[in-house]
Amino acid sequence: MKISVRDTGTPSKRWQVQLDGFAVQFRDEAEARQFVSTLQARLNAPHPLPHRLLRSA
Repeated sequence: MKISVRDTGTPSKRWQVQLDGFAVQFRDEAEARQFVSTLQARLNAPHPLPHRLLRSA
């Protein structure tokens, strides 16, 4: 997944995080970068395979 942060130049929702073709608006750069940090941590976290979940239930 391609993730980028950019300044849109508009006063209200100035910062934008682009996730492939999907855009999320933020009021400031700090909020946008925090969102990216949280998203990347979640994407990089280990995820159990579905068959392992079924066996433990």
